[in-house]
This record gives sequence, structure tokens and C-alpha cells, in this order.
Amino acid sequence: MTFETRKMTAADVPACVAILNPIIAAGGTTAYEEPYTEAYFLDHYCNEPPVTNVVLHESTVIGFQAAFEVEQGLYSVGTFTDRNNPIRGAGAALMAKTKADCRARGGNAILAKITEDNTGALAFYSKMGFEDFELDKAALTRKSGKVVDKIIKRFEL
Repeated sequence: MTFETRKMTAADVPACVAILNPIIAAGGTTAYEEPYTEAYFLDHYCNEPPVTNVVLHESTVIGFQAAFEVEQGLYSVGTFTDRNNPIRGAGAALMAKTKADCRARGGNAILAKITEDNTGALAFYSKMGFEDFELDKAALTRKSGKVVDKIIKRFEL
């Protein structure tokens, strides 16, 4: 499978929101519980983080990833791929690009903060070489009232 990865642009925002909002609506695989507007997504995911990438298959955006610099050289990453039409390898293609971009910016590590009930993301980040780093107990209370921990995984660049 061949993918194109590149920096996210404002033109990608509608496709990214169309990927993210159904994931939020399904619940249980992201800490987000409110849908994104295109304007808020543009500010939060396209303009704010120093590293933002999309992955395309046959010219269609099928996923995105953003790495926020939480302190000098330390990034926190979020990854989302199309759940309605999943294409194996899209997340790995994004991760390779984001790791390279963070390295190019002088980064030394990337964190992934994953809710304990997001077993797919826990497995994905482990497969990408991230190691368990820290446990944030009772980090999030879902709308349902359920309290969940966040497992923080770390990848050394």
C-alpha cells in the first residue's frame, strides 16, 4: 500500500473533521467528547501544534496526526485515522513522518497520552515503539461519569 504524507493545510480541515467527529461520537477511544467545528479544528490542530501531518491514499485524506511541543524537545502526539474506511498502514505512515519532523525540530521524545479504555491506541503506539512511561490515575471523567486513567507512553527520538 502506498501512502502520501505531508504537512496539514487549511484545505485539509474539512476532511480531518469528518474523520474526527465520528470517532468522538462513537465514544471510548478518545478523551474528546464534544465534536469539533472546522474553525476550532483549524486553530487547535492545524495552526497551534508545530508538527501537523495528514496521510492520503489515492489523493484522499484518511488520517491526521499532530505533535504539540509540551516543553523544549518533548512532544505530545494525537493520531486519528478514518474508522469508516480503515486502510492498514495509514497510522504507521503518519508516525514515520511525525517522528522525522520532531527530530528535525531537535526533539528528543514523543509522548502519547491514551485513555485506558482505548485498547486500539494502546496497541498501536506499542507497535510503533512507544514504551509505557507513566500512569495518570483518574485523569478523565467521561460524560457518563466513568473515571478513566491515562496511560502515557514515550518514544525516544
